[in-house]
Parts: sequence; structure tokens; C-alpha cells
Amino acid sequence: MADTATASPSATGTATNPGAAPEPRLSLQCDAIGPDTTAIRSLDWDRSRFDIEFGLRNGTTYNSFLVRGERTALIDTSHLKFESTWLPLLEQQIDPQAIDYLIVSHTEPDHSGLIGHLIERNPEITIVASKVAIQFLENQVHRPFKSQAVKSGEELDLGTNPESGVQHRFEFLSAPNLHWPDTIFSFDHGTGILYTCDAFGLHYCSGDLFDVDPGAIAPDFRFYYDCLMGPNARSVLQAMKRMDALPEITTVAVGHGPLLRHHLGLWLGDYREWSAGRSKGEAYAAVCYVSQYGFCDRLSQAIARGIGKAGAQVQLVDLRATDAQELSALVGEASAVVVPTWPAGADAELQTSIGTLLAALNPKQWVACYDAFGGNDEPIDTVASQLRSLGQKSAFEPLRIRQVPQVADYQRCEEAGTDLGQLLTREKTIAAMKALDGDLDKALGRVSGGLYVVTARQEDTGTDGGASGPASATARSSAMVASWVAQASFDPPGLTVAVAKDRAIEALMQVGDRFVLNVLREDNHQQLLRHFLKRFPPGADRFAGVNTLEGVAAGGPVLGDALAYLGCRVVQRLEGPDHWIIYAEVEQGNVADTEASTAVHHRKVGNHY
Repeated sequence: MADTATASPSATGTATNPGAAPEPRLSLQCDAIGPDTTAIRSLDWDRSRFDIEFGLRNGTTYNSFLVRGERTALIDTSHLKFESTWLPLLEQQIDPQAIDYLIVSHTEPDHSGLIGHLIERNPEITIVASKVAIQFLENQVHRPFKSQAVKSGEELDLGTNPESGVQHRFEFLSAPNLHWPDTIFSFDHGTGILYTCDAFGLHYCSGDLFDVDPGAIAPDFRFYYDCLMGPNARSVLQAMKRMDALPEITTVAVGHGPLLRHHLGLWLGDYREWSAGRSKGEAYAAVCYVSQYGFCDRLSQAIARGIGKAGAQVQLVDLRATDAQELSALVGEASAVVVPTWPAGADAELQTSIGTLLAALNPKQWVACYDAFGGNDEPIDTVASQLRSLGQKSAFEPLRIRQVPQVADYQRCEEAGTDLGQLLTREKTIAAMKALDGDLDKALGRVSGGLYVVTARQEDTGTDGGASGPASATARSSAMVASWVAQASFDPPGLTVAVAKDRAIEALMQVGDRFVLNVLREDNHQQLLRHFLKRFPPGADRFAGVNTLEGVAAGGPVLGDALAYLGCRVVQRLEGPDHWIIYAEVEQGNVADTEASTAVHHRKVGNHY
């Protein structure tokens, strides 16, 4: 192992003012991962939200890499918050003026935040990236730089390191939409290391350089896939086809989390299996966005994630980077199309793409629109009117964003996406309900259960804003009726709850989250049941008009008319075909009436609720 740098996570950030929030724990790690190859990992221990506003339970890292042949290449930089520590550590490893190339995997600011600082130190450095990435960087760093655009199959030879005798020859693979349109993978033929930036990554901060404990990181690996890569499952499979043509891959050097080496077959197999499952069937929704405009990227991802939760297929489509022929095909073949507001007075290239989009729509499609909140948007009512004039069916009401998006806005977008996904899978759902054998169906229906309402609320104090946008203090909440509940352990007391994958509350029941199980009473449950069984529009307050007791349990509201409540913390999640099985430890509870009985649910059939 090479030298390991820097501050202990516990040694950084002590508040100087009484009552002030502690400074976030930030540290660095610098280790060899192969011949002439060093990883510089920026460890962000306390980051709690990221990107499309999904919660992080274990922080994250931003990984960059230094490779030395006859010439030297740096792969990615770091987040701007590491300016005061990352640059000095890099300078300990190498004089920045001795770096010949900066390979930019993609331009999201958590990986490119220090590119401008590097160019200041070395104006002669050549930036190697996709054509789209170079265009994005021109608007991002606001200074001239040398560049070399690359695409799949093209190479960069650093030559042979005179000490190790290893030749470092990079081959590039285009990987658009994983998860930005400008992404490239870089494969070093000398070491067998594939640098993939966001793809195959996970938000998990620890001192482990590699995937030494697959059980510990597997939940975060899956959650990351569902949030960022799942909406582009087709693009994942295309990238993996390109990877199959490479020689043996020894390590996947990801941009977030531990590097994948010891269990590489497991992780690649998971990606292949999950993506193949999401790509089955012809019906899909095309969620369009304008890259690097307002909050368009992140809002589109929230909508796409909601569609995927309902079991529907989804494809994110960048209106700025997708060529006209592919754009026309992706939009024209989709069963539903979601469109953002675009910049008023858009440049000629974007205007052409918008024209291609509108021309490709057909009357059989579902359509909807959302605010990009870019500061110069075409009014959403104008966009909605254009769509209506073409005769399409409305998938959901226009999603109006009137402020810097907060977690409640992303939740509303996700719920709207789920509603659309349920529209697309309605016929499939009806067919599945009719598929079970009659006797089996009736027998399964005799498995009874109690009646409960699960509630969850998460207060959020925001973050540094992720890729864009300031911090905010917000909350998001949800609720659902549950009957598939069972006690699962005595010591510690625990229970399981089955949560359908398309339930909005599922996003608030990740490992480490808290929720409340409200037990309904037999003699007084109908009103609560009717309220929580009704269909709520996206973003609606599930608790409006309901008697709730606030501050009783940590995980969410306690229903005032419930027989009992249990405050629970999620410990594990087991994936089933259409439900998540949530195992939670029970941390607190109380009974309102020891003489009353629990409401019981008896079904006649076993293939739907």
C-alpha cells in the first residue's frame, strides 16, 4: 500500500459556537490500487442527501485517480468543498504542471468541481472527454483550455512507465446517460482497471478502499442503482455490451464508494440482471430533460424513478445531447412522453431538438410536463397548451415548481411518475390478477391479517445542495394502509411489513429510517381506512383532516384514533417480486385501550388487495 493521507474523520469539524451545528467531517485517503496507479478519495462522512434528493445513510466519497506512464493522466477531480485539502494532497503526489492529461469521466460538479483550479496551476494540461463533456466544460470553467474529444474505441497511450515496465494504454467507451449524457468509461489495458465514474458506484463512506464486505455495502449499491441507473437500464445494457469486448477487467474504479475488486462478478451480475428486468417489454415512458439547465436533470430523474417503482419501463432523453434520429425514435416509440419547460429563446440547436420532439409525438401517447426552474423557462402553461393542441392524453397535471426544489417537490415528481407508471402497467396488472388458479387464489385469500396504517415523516435540514442548488429545511411524509404485517423476533422485538414497490412511502423506509405502525381498532377503523385507501394526488398531505399526535414517536405521526402504535427502525430490506419485505426493530410503543381488539382483514381472493 502507498501512503495513506490525512485527517481522521473524528478530528475535523468542531463547532465553536454553543448550539451551532458541527462542521461536516471531511477527510482524504491516498492509496495505490495498481502499478503506477493511485486513488485519491475524498471522504464526505456526513452527507445526508444527494442528487435527486434521495437520502444517504452512510455518507459518500468522490474518487479520483492518478496514472503514470511515460506521461501522466489524472482521472477526474473532486467536489469544490475539498478545495483546501485535495489540491495540496495532489501536489504532494505530483507537480500539477507534470500532469499531461485530465480525463473527465463526466462533468457533474461533484467530480469536476476543481477542474478550474487545476487549469490555473497547469494551463497546458489537455482535457480528454466526450464531445458533449467538453461543451459543458466550456460553460463551466469560463477559461480557455486544451481539449481532446474521444468516443468509443479511441485510445490514449501514456507510454510505458520506466520503473514498472507497464504500458498504460487507455481505451474509451461511450456510456451516455450513466447517469449524464456526457459520460465515458476509461479502460487501462496495462492494469485491467476500468474507470466508470458514477456507474457501478454507491454512496458509502468508509475507510475500506475496496469491496471487502459485500453484505455491508449491498443495500447501498442497490439503492444507488434504483435511484440513478435504473431509469437508464437500456443504456446500462448497451454500456455492458461494450465492456464485454474488453480484456479481463480486474477492478472497476468507481467515482463514489469503495472500488469493486474482490466481488466484481457479483456486482456486474446484479447490474446485468436488474437492467435486463427493467428493459423487458416494449411499452416505456420517455422522460425528456435539458442537460445543465436549471433543475431539469434532477427533477427528470425523480419522475423516472417513480415510473420505475411502478414496474414500468423508462428512458431518460437529453434534448440537448441526443441526435435528431435517435430523439425521434425514442419519443415516437414511447407509450408516454414527459416534457420539461425549456429556456425561452433557446439556441438554434436546442430549438431544432424541441421541434423534433414535438413532431415525433403521436395521438396515442400519454404526455405531461414539468417546470425545469431554470430562471428563464418557457411558461409551463404554454408548453402544456402546445401538448394539448397535438391531441395527446394527459398523464398528470403540470408539475409547477415555484421555488428552488425541496425534498417535497422531488417527492411530488416521484409520485407523479408512479401514477404514470401505473397507467402504463394497468393492463399487465389486470392480467396478473386473473392469472392465478381459482382454487389456489381462494385458498391464498384465506390468509388473514390485521389492519394498520404505516406513517413516516423525515425532517430534512438540507445539504450543500448536491450538484446544484442551496440547502433547505424541508420535510416529507407519507402513509399507507397495511395488512401484511407480522411479528418477526422477540429479542430485540421486531416485525416485518410488506410494502409494494410502487408505494410512495417505500422511499421513506430505507435501512436506518424510522416509521410508525398504527394499529387500527376493530370498533372504530372505517373512517381511517377510507381516508388512507383513497387515491391522493402527487404531493398531497396524507394527514389533512386526520387527528394526529405529533412528537410522540420519532418516525412519524401517531394517529389519535389508533388502538396502539409501535415506533420502528428499519434494519433490513428483502426484495420480493412486487414487494419489499421490511424488517424493523420496535423501539417504542403504547396501547390506548387494553380492552379493545385489533381490526382484522379477511380477503376473498389472494391475487390483489
